[in-house]
Amino acid sequence: MPVELKVNGRAVTVDAAPNTLLVHALREHLRLTGTHVGCDTAQCGACTVHLDGKAIKSCNVLLAQVAGREVTTIEGMAAADGTMHPMQAAFKECHGLQCGFCTPGMVMSAVDLCQRHPGANEAQIREQLEGNLCRCTGYHNIVKAVQQGAAAMK
Repeated sequence: MPVELKVNGRAVTVDAAPNTLLVHALREHLRLTGTHVGCDTAQCGACTVHLDGKAIKSCNVLLAQVAGREVTTIEGMAAADGTMHPMQAAFKECHGLQCGFCTPGMVMSAVDLCQRHPGANEAQIREQLEGNLCRCTGYHNIVKAVQQGAAAMK
């Protein structure tokens, strides 16, 4: 079944089975492997992407459900010249990562969070990132990265 959508600003057609999850379409059909498969149950947030500008967990959405819509993955966050998005740069500068597995989903969630709640404090950031699990850090540097990224996004 061919599904037309826009991914990272580019019109694409993905020919896949009707029950294909968006995360698998991105990784396997479009080779955008920055979106990770963590739990397959929408619990960990590793698969977070933006759908029409809002953060969603792509392991919980069928490809057919996003026909005609716009998806942005971590690969689409950087500028055309390769300059990192301010949130990506903040995660790097604040060392808001260790193994990096959760980082793409965490960045995608953080950008959405900052767009919805630009003045979020530490407690609000921690609460809003509850749906993204990191097994390596204590979240301290992640929160610092989100705060720095939010300031740079203003």
